[in-house]
Amino acid sequence: MSTILIYTSPAQGHLYPVMDVALSLRQRGHRVHVRSLAAAAEVVRAAGLEASALAPAIEARVVDDWQVSSQLASVKRSVRTFVDRAALEVDDLRQAMAEVRPDLLLIDTNAWGAQAVAEAEGIPWATWHPFPLPLSDPDVPPFGPGLAPARGPLGRLRDRLLSPLVIGPIQAVCEPLNRVRAKVGAHPFDHITELFSAPPAILYRTSEPFEYTRRHPPGNLHLIGPGLWSPPGGPEPAWLAADDKPILLVTCSSEYQNDGALAQAAIDAFGQDPQLRLVCTTAGVDPATVRAPAGVIVERFAPHAQVLPRAVGVVCHGGMGATQRALAAGVAPVVVPFGRDQLEVARRVVHAGAGATVSRARLTADRLRKAVEQARGCGAGVAAVQAGYRAAGGAERGATLLEGLLGVRDRASA
Repeated sequence: MSTILIYTSPAQGHLYPVMDVALSLRQRGHRVHVRSLAAAAEVVRAAGLEASALAPAIEARVVDDWQVSSQLASVKRSVRTFVDRAALEVDDLRQAMAEVRPDLLLIDTNAWGAQAVAEAEGIPWATWHPFPLPLSDPDVPPFGPGLAPARGPLGRLRDRLLSPLVIGPIQAVCEPLNRVRAKVGAHPFDHITELFSAPPAILYRTSEPFEYTRRHPPGNLHLIGPGLWSPPGGPEPAWLAADDKPILLVTCSSEYQNDGALAQAAIDAFGQDPQLRLVCTTAGVDPATVRAPAGVIVERFAPHAQVLPRAVGVVCHGGMGATQRALAAGVAPVVVPFGRDQLEVARRVVHAGAGATVSRARLTADRLRKAVEQARGCGAGVAAVQAGYRAAGGAERGATLLEGLLGVRDRASA
């Protein structure tokens, strides 16, 4: 069988969504090697795959967009990080390829230097995309501000006028990215959105109706549903078995975004509710900075797969992983966006009728209580999203698509 090298950016939120595809490929008899953040190597090996760590310099270049307040400034900082990492990824991926000798490369959508190497090397390759796709379409609003889809001529005019304002500052990264691409022999980009036309296939980790319906979807784009893999949670926590109260789960970002205010607002709103067990997982935030009364669970991590079956609500920052995990479990989320793609995730939740949102700037205990109550009335929207996820094919469809790329090369060389 074939050897597949999976290359991720240094983020759990990008590694975990591809793990189910990796495991499906392994079950089909392929050798699968994952190159990702060092802290996850043992987790990947424990799952039965080969693993190695990214170059330390790549991990050291962290996303620091939480230091700015505007959405546009946040996006600009993020893409600058990806360009800085791109130059480092070139030698790192080449080293991994020399060690693993892959027949196919599966590259993180945010690993832009690795994608350039994959294109230049000429072997089969694809990307996976675990957050809302920043690609325009007549029925999809410009990416970033979390706008509702346009309605009528005025709405379409809004999108035409706004699109250059949103994408223009990001377009500036094309020049430094093209310098990286030129060094490896990949063709230059005229527009940054060519990142999404270059890959032979994109495994998009969502599906309709959570994602908007596109009038002109790219031929290389495959909506296969969310990637919901997570490491085994171990024994059930004692606090989970201590009572049978319904749970309200609050979860912060796994990458630091200074979003501890989310947990604190939830504690202020529900910490004294005798009918609920409030569970806050702070992830990138130090749990010692969160004030909570007795009975409220505050931990950096907790096994969400064990918690969600008892959850009657989820409050999250709007990362695709946490949001789609809640929806797949049949729980309508309340999304409080803190930046990055999260305004877009929040808008999709509302557009699908599958949850509620509260602005970060307007986050109070009272507003959060009302939003949780609103979300609990969104059962029909959640059920429709769940049905869309099931119909998308998931990891098995993703593995089949990748095997198809291998078959194209095999037939061409036969």
